[in-house]
Amino acid sequence: MKNTDIILLITTTFSALMAGLFYAYTCSVNLGLGKLSDIEYIKAMQSINREIQNPVFFSCFFGTLILIPLSAFLQYNQQATFKAWLLLTAAVTYAIGVFGVTVFGNVPLNEALENFNTIGVAKEVIQHQRALFETKWNLLNTVRTVFSILTVMLLIAACMNHSKVPVTAS
Repeated sequence: MKNTDIILLITTTFSALMAGLFYAYTCSVNLGLGKLSDIEYIKAMQSINREIQNPVFFSCFFGTLILIPLSAFLQYNQQATFKAWLLLTAAVTYAIGVFGVTVFGNVPLNEALENFNTIGVAKEVIQHQRALFETKWNLLNTVRTVFSILTVMLLIAACMNHSKVPVTAS
């Protein structure tokens, strides 16, 4: 196994871990949290959003952002042009649909929720805060789930592609 193949395997694994995380939220975590009372929901999300900021998450989240373009570059340098195009497409898919949505969508919502103090606040205010957060956050999570799955599919296709034939325009 060549070094480029090892890097592609690590890249695909990191990407799959991210897709699994977002998928787990979509099909279980968000459903369970949705059944909590407003105050319990907000406190749970505040806790989750604090705890996810750890080296394990960051290594996969940022590592994937770096490793996919690196894999594309390495494959392109080996004349594996079609594989490089698959990887370049995966890089754009991840950068916009996963990283971008997270950084510019979910994170600002998380920060706003973190700054919301539930102590001594009326039930209606808590209910309103949850409504502002939950629907948008879940929608954005669904978007990044779909894009992370597309990213994994592109990476798997690249792993399966052994062609070194350059792609030419017709």
